[in-house]
Amino acid sequence: MSKKDPIPDENRLIAQRRAKLDALRKEGPAFPNDFRKDALAQDLQDALSGKSKDELVALNRCVSVGARIMAKRSSFLVLQDKSGRIQAYLDRKNSPESLTGEVDTWDTGDIVGVTGPVHKSGKGDLYIRIQSAVLLTKSLRPLPEKFHGLTDQEQRYRRRYVDLIMNEDSRRVLEKRAAIICSLRKLLTERDFIEVETPMMQTIAGGATARPFKTYHNALGRPLYMRVAPELYLKRLVIGGVERVFEINRNFRNEGLSTQHNPEFTMLEFYQAYSDFRDLMELTEEMIRGVCHEVLDTTSVPYGGETIDFSKPFRRMTVKESILHFNPALEPDGVDTLAKAKSAAARLDVPVKPDYKLGKVQIEIFEKTVEEKLRDPTFITAFPTEVSPLARRNDDDPFVTDRFEFFVAGREIANGFSELNDPEDQAERFRLQAAEKESGDTEAMSFDEDYIRALEYGLPPTAGEGIGVDRLVMLLTDSRSIRDVILFPQMKPETGSQDTDT
Repeated sequence: MSKKDPIPDENRLIAQRRAKLDALRKEGPAFPNDFRKDALAQDLQDALSGKSKDELVALNRCVSVGARIMAKRSSFLVLQDKSGRIQAYLDRKNSPESLTGEVDTWDTGDIVGVTGPVHKSGKGDLYIRIQSAVLLTKSLRPLPEKFHGLTDQEQRYRRRYVDLIMNEDSRRVLEKRAAIICSLRKLLTERDFIEVETPMMQTIAGGATARPFKTYHNALGRPLYMRVAPELYLKRLVIGGVERVFEINRNFRNEGLSTQHNPEFTMLEFYQAYSDFRDLMELTEEMIRGVCHEVLDTTSVPYGGETIDFSKPFRRMTVKESILHFNPALEPDGVDTLAKAKSAAARLDVPVKPDYKLGKVQIEIFEKTVEEKLRDPTFITAFPTEVSPLARRNDDDPFVTDRFEFFVAGREIANGFSELNDPEDQAERFRLQAAEKESGDTEAMSFDEDYIRALEYGLPPTAGEGIGVDRLVMLLTDSRSIRDVILFPQMKPETGSQDTDT
């Protein structure tokens, strides 16, 4: 093969590294575990980079750093730990031969421990002058080429461990995701919400209109479903007297893959008794601004070349108002009846099925002609009852429900509503959903008898909401794809690969 072919070159490098590991095994423990670090690279940069060379010599601060070698430049090593990077320097003239021999066997990617005083180079860079060193973990595979890193998107997602080593942006997103979830949790617990855990395997897939994943429990001899939402369990807790409750949960929906959809995703769901959907819209504004302040220290968030301003009151429009606003050619009553709505859909090139009712046609028009245009933070309210099987009907107009969806940058971020607490109304809507499932709708819900039984004990007036954590993280980290904010997204198998997990 040609020398330019990377495959034999990589195999050769791996073989060389395995030979070094074999030699280490003959000398003693090849993976020592007695080194202890006492400093982080970024902490040292923050504390000492402002000092002069003479001040550092006088300070004579000796540190121990455990890190991965990212580059070798003559007698300098570039070390990277969880916090950042710092250099280490081997003084070959004044170091024992055993130390120089040890360091010379190291390769990029190796994890090492170095100890020595911190100094500053003539260029002003901090470095650790190596007094002692130990190889902690031999890296058998070479890191990607240093100037380009891991740039192939598919490989970044499939080999996230390498992506995190090579790409600072990926580590930044991971850290911000953790901070966002921590902030959400803090904001709710400060408001007397209790965090709980509900079943991930359920006998009935309920709480959302979505196609579930199905599995089988051998001991029980029955099928189970991975949850599509925790909603019905959380509302059972409200019935039981847990008036403010939330869960940061993993949901599973058997749907396609896209830049906005992963079959396994994270949601924040919370329920508050003695409140309605308007209260949750107010709370949502407070939470989003609070997260922006705490995590980003700003309410002006860059996303995809535009800037989202969360400081102003969020816009509010009904489904019908938004359709008419973004489709000005329609008459004011252009979607008020089924015939008019279907005519409007045809004019707007929105496909609808013959059996669609008015509410479903309106939502099809909304999703196809409005959603993407909702760039500023916007609450869309008054969703048709037909497409809102768990939401409370509006007292003045039973055709719609007291429900909202929250949109930013053309994407739905949250869905909330005043909860339906009439057990007879809920039972009838379950029957309609079950009929649709029987007719072939794989996303329709089943009839949950135990939930109806729970409602018959009495659910206080309650509002509930779900926030898509992955989409919120995308927004606040300026990430184009949901795969950028999920550490191990679901992927199609590589061509010729037997591994269907990655």
